[in-house]
Amino acid sequence: MDNTKASFTKRPEKKLTRILKKHSGRDSSGQVSVRHQGGRQKRYYRTIDFKRDKRDMEAKVMQIEYDPNRNAHIALLEYKDGERRYILHPKSLKVGDTIVSADNADIKIGNALPLKNIPLGIEVHNIELYPGKGGQMMRGAGTCAVVIAKEGPYIHLKLPSGEVRQFFADAYATVGQVGNVEHKYEVIGKAGRKIHMGIRPTVRGTAQNPRSHPHGGGEGRSGEGMHPKTPWGKPARGKKTRKKNKWSNKFIVKK
Repeated sequence: MDNTKASFTKRPEKKLTRILKKHSGRDSSGQVSVRHQGGRQKRYYRTIDFKRDKRDMEAKVMQIEYDPNRNAHIALLEYKDGERRYILHPKSLKVGDTIVSADNADIKIGNALPLKNIPLGIEVHNIELYPGKGGQMMRGAGTCAVVIAKEGPYIHLKLPSGEVRQFFADAYATVGQVGNVEHKYEVIGKAGRKIHMGIRPTVRGTAQNPRSHPHGGGEGRSGEGMHPKTPWGKPARGKKTRKKNKWSNKFIVKK
């Protein structure tokens, strides 16, 4: 169990926040392009440092905070020059700890360093796909990848799905597992809380009209009566959705 509690009462760092605009699932033309999104509680976006590009300077963990925009908690760092930044909170990192981002940093939870300098068997998160772009993988609560092999300019990582993928050796990653591991056991509890999150109700296809959904119509409670379909008539289950992108898929060692 992760005993590190996040603060739900302290206000976030003002310089690192901005109002998050609400689009309710609408695109630039004003049409709903993503269903089941609607009104929600006003929220502020916290600017997260995914790049960890302030190198060779120690930072102290000031507080651990709740972030309404992600399922992981965030940690507020203060560097020796006074600058403050947010990072994803790694499991077991506590207030008062010091961490650093450097090419030869110690293998310590919260430290960021290139994958080539991380020993085999170590758990990492916030992994860069391209050196210098910032972490793009393993950012959700409780996620991490494991370093399992080193091969020339590539490092092999085992992802939570069991997939083994190559990453560039110079890409940065943070040591440890993302915190708030118990998030997956959280019960929403009531429909109203879901509405406050900006998520509108999802109506079953069999409960709709034939004009609205392929599963609609029929007398009384009737089944789907066909292979499951989306509202637009395409297969709802079993159809492969991965794009045939040879350049991206070449980094996958084991599916």
